Amino acid sequence: MLKQRVITAVILAPLAIAGFVFLEGMPFALFVGAIVALAAWEWARLGGETTQKGRVIYALAVALLMVGLYRDTWPPEYLFTPAAVWWVFATFLIIRYPNGRGIWAGSMVCQLFGLVVLLPAWYGLVWLREQPSGLLLILAVLLLIWIADIGAYVAGKNFGRNKLLPNVSPGKTREGLYGGVIFTQLATLGVLVYLDWPLPDLLLGQLGALLVVLFSVVGDLTESLFKREQGMKDSSNLLPGHGGIMDRIDSLTAAIPVFALCWLLVGSRLG
Repeated sequence: MLKQRVITAVILAPLAIAGFVFLEGMPFALFVGAIVALAAWEWARLGGETTQKGRVIYALAVALLMVGLYRDTWPPEYLFTPAAVWWVFATFLIIRYPNGRGIWAGSMVCQLFGLVVLLPAWYGLVWLREQPSGLLLILAVLLLIWIADIGAYVAGKNFGRNKLLPNVSPGKTREGLYGGVIFTQLATLGVLVYLDWPLPDLLLGQLGALLVVLFSVVGDLTESLFKREQGMKDSSNLLPGHGGIMDRIDSLTAAIPVFALCWLLVGSRLG
């Protein structure tokens, strides 16, 4: 297992870095779109689609929607705002689970949920890449999630006592959540002080970082909920030793549109 993880990481990491660094415009949209289409194929299974044909059709439908969004150049708030509403709703789903599952259980509803999970995340990356210093903005949201993961792991391993949501993800603890928040808040504070942001902007930046991190946890737990419903450990085996695409991007599906919405609302002033 460890050997598979290492080999997969060695092959894919340089490709991912090269795609984010060197691609812009349509090539970048296609690069990210290919990843999201594979994630859509996995999501169809998470939503209860049992046939390979059905999963492929769902992935193609998501791909066509991405093409349409790119060609028509939709205003970003048309996607980021519904995404934010969805992730608030998803928060209630995971908190109440398994209560209330009758509202959404069923492949059609779950696959509709997949659209608001995947499409705004794709559009958010494409939109951020087109902004001034777009690559730095993408790096910022990625670093937030990585630092949150490190903080959660350290705090959970050393101090984890109280389960966060055992019905959804038995391994996560409240202490891990607090650790992820504290690590990211300290890191954000250090960066913003270094950049010499004035106090009002600094506080706004801290609040934005907090929202992104909290919703990234919701994204992670939401995928865990759907996997639990289907009795799955991983979303697929596309990445040997690492599970599936969704297992690697579940946090980002929530973090990216929330980060992009925050930047859309205040970025012009802060930038």
